[in-house]
Amino acid sequence: MSEQEVERYWEDGFLVFDNVITDEEVEELRAACEQPQIVAMRTQKEYESRTVHALGITSRHPAFLRLAKHPAIVAKIRPLLGPHIQLQHSKLATKPPTKGVGAFPWHQDYAFYPHTNTDLLSVMVMLDDATPENGCMKMVRGSHKFGVLNHERDGRFVSECQDNSYWHDPYEVVDITPKAGGISIHHALTLHGSDANISGRPRRGLVFSYRAGDAHQLADTIFDDTGLLICGSRLGAVRCDVGLVQLPNRGGPIPYGTSWNQVGSFAAEENRR
Repeated sequence: MSEQEVERYWEDGFLVFDNVITDEEVEELRAACEQPQIVAMRTQKEYESRTVHALGITSRHPAFLRLAKHPAIVAKIRPLLGPHIQLQHSKLATKPPTKGVGAFPWHQDYAFYPHTNTDLLSVMVMLDDATPENGCMKMVRGSHKFGVLNHERDGRFVSECQDNSYWHDPYEVVDITPKAGGISIHHALTLHGSDANISGRPRRGLVFSYRAGDAHQLADTIFDDTGLLICGSRLGAVRCDVGLVQLPNRGGPIPYGTSWNQVGSFAAEENRR
């Protein structure tokens, strides 16, 4: 990336690039999405009624694993995360073709899976042109500078930022519209969401969330591919930002996710009494 593009990422909190992968690679990935092991990750009702996130896809098909480590993508994220990079998670995000459904609320990714520092970002590789009509992502320019916003309601984590003033004036909301084969990159604190699909056609994108090698996960799920080494090496070191981190309490027997494993089984049972 150019120095100007790096500066724009840190100023805006996102970047968009077209023609990152070839038409042939796009067709291979579309075909992989229709393989039985991928289709089985959703029900037909889900596919028709809401945006479906099929998680951990790099372990389900070699085409997705190759894409996670694609040289063209790695070349874009190394200047932003440094030479040592791991995958935090991967997913196929399918917005249904049913008109008027598939909206996703405004949120920050970091609120879902907090780490010891905020050097995390997500890359969305489009398999269809992203347009306002098919529910492209929208991002608030510069919102990664706001810090972590409130995603709690009644003491429990919800998948939606609770202060809707941030995506209205005077803040600038930008439609993110890479074409098929293009990508968007956004910081884990960038506030984003998407509207319903009114095009009557599916909107498919492959999302890879990456972290700097010294960012250690504090809460949420450890997926099959969490910690996959993308480039560089494992450092055996953790960098901690100064500050208080609010963990996403989802309730249940392990309310902070499978990465929050600092309580023994006996203590956990006693704590529930």
